[in-house]
Amino acid sequence: MSLLDKIDKENIPQHVAIIMDGNGRWAKARGLDRTEGHKEGALSVRKVVKAAAKAKVKFLTLYAFSTENWLRPEEEIHTLMELMVYTIANETDNLVKNGIRLQCIGNIQRLPENTRKALNRCIEQTSSGEDLTLVLALSYSSRWELANAAKAIASSVKNGELDESSITEETINEHLATKGMPELDLLIRTGGDIRISNFLLWQAAYSELYFTGVFWPDFDEECFYEAILDFQKKERRFGKTSEQLEKENQ
Repeated sequence: MSLLDKIDKENIPQHVAIIMDGNGRWAKARGLDRTEGHKEGALSVRKVVKAAAKAKVKFLTLYAFSTENWLRPEEEIHTLMELMVYTIANETDNLVKNGIRLQCIGNIQRLPENTRKALNRCIEQTSSGEDLTLVLALSYSSRWELANAAKAIASSVKNGELDESSITEETINEHLATKGMPELDLLIRTGGDIRISNFLLWQAAYSELYFTGVFWPDFDEECFYEAILDFQKKERRFGKTSEQLEKENQ
């Protein structure tokens, strides 16, 4: 029986996010330039998107480029952006064919113009996809997102559009980049580090966390299914006791 067949189809995480880490170390271990790791990592994206679609995951969010990544060498940033343009252009038809819609979150205006144009073309061409929504977090950080939400809410209060006493968690949700997306169920990080690196901090409040030592270029369909199987072993209590959950499920 394959790992996909072992997955409980009644307990699929609807929203999975991945911190794709380890491209550079994968390349270094092979005596290659870091850019070769990024190129190989792009192939892993294709594999994992395919796996997510097969598993009937509805939203897959990939941490593709953080605000902190702008601090990397200019040559590496240029390579990453060019690779993104190339990959998007070559994968758009496959996304359309497989009912996959592309969305982006982050400070997109900071990206190079040709990268923005490639993203916008793909977003438009895949807009009718209903099977899986692929979300690329680009020039994104959770602190940036929360600061923007706070500014927007403060502006609404100042303008008399919102009473400060009525601000709730849902108010904040409505001002996040992930507005309209399902709650984050599963957060995966590859590469061996055990941290979430300023990614979906608000959204990860009740998500299950899965850390693996596998570098992103080696993370394939089977690795993705293993993460889902691990998720399905967990009892998600959301602050309640096991006894309470048992009574609710009777």
